[in-house]
Amino acid sequence: MKKDTKLKGLTLHFMPYSEIVKLDTVERIKKLLKIILDNKVVILQGRLKPEEESRLIEDTMIMIGNIKGFKGVELAVISQDNKDKNALDKVKFGIAKALIGQQDCLTVIGPASVVKEMKKDPKKLEVMMR
Repeated sequence: MKKDTKLKGLTLHFMPYSEIVKLDTVERIKKLLKIILDNKVVILQGRLKPEEESRLIEDTMIMIGNIKGFKGVELAVISQDNKDKNALDKVKFGIAKALIGQQDCLTVIGPASVVKEMKKDPKKLEVMMR
């Protein structure tokens, strides 16, 4: 008799910024939620706009209790630290940021059932999994 066993593991979904750049806010949130609801951790090149991050959190709060096993999301953004740069480097960084937008950041979003905790300090991000 053959048992049908499903392997449980951690799935990371790497998403380039180009995959969401042309989407509006609602479409971006739907795309991310679809992946997250599949118990995958999204590693997004770039970052969402602050209002999109808020909307994502609001939408997931509504889902808690309505979707079996869904406990919400954990979200963290890491970006280049600009504090210890001299004035010329800050100007260069500002110009580069104006040209490429938020693509120099990295956003990690995962279901709370998979991601236990995210600890962030200026130089690193630690993600603890369940």
